[in-house]
Amino acid sequence: MDTKKAYDTWSQQYDTNNNRTRDLEAQALRMGLANISFDSCLETGCGTGKNTVWLMEKARRVTAVDLSGNMLARAKEKINSPHVQFVQADITQPWSFREGLYDLVSFSLVLEHIEQLDPVFSEAAQSLNSGGYLYVGELHPFKQYTGTKARFDTEEGRQVVDCFTHNLSDFIQAARKQGLVLLDANEYFDDNDRTEIPRILALLFKKTGIQ
Repeated sequence: MDTKKAYDTWSQQYDTNNNRTRDLEAQALRMGLANISFDSCLETGCGTGKNTVWLMEKARRVTAVDLSGNMLARAKEKINSPHVQFVQADITQPWSFREGLYDLVSFSLVLEHIEQLDPVFSEAAQSLNSGGYLYVGELHPFKQYTGTKARFDTEEGRQVVDCFTHNLSDFIQAARKQGLVLLDANEYFDDNDRTEIPRILALLFKKTGIQ
């Protein structure tokens, strides 16, 4: 199913569904950024605000972006702050929505829906201050290899969102082209069972300005 249409529909139940990927990625973001200081954040894929609430506690300015107007409407129901600006936008297009430069750009469960990483990483790098950070939290490619995709159930049946598999090296190489250096990489497992296939891949990059 087309990504925008899917998330517009999913918004009605996104927060209440049993969703291990959503919940574990939220943990990954909090753990990965706990010791990182940032005054400004550009959050892509803010959805219903699952991470926005936490990010706004750390940053004085948050631009929260999502493709789905219905998901943004849910987020706005939760969050009413002059420090958070919600924007509906397609991040595969030029990022005219950014407000200056940021200390952090975050991708949460977004890049699996985007086929070409290079243009998006280019826009992200251009949105960062020197020394700024890029966080990526995604459904692990190992999980995707098994056939797992973003999906939800409706009265019409199971809806599967359009997805593309990106390997670890794909993320690293796309970042490297933009002068983004990998600082940290972590894998997160259901019930912390490391004998199983990891569910979430979390990467943290830093902008060095050297390409």
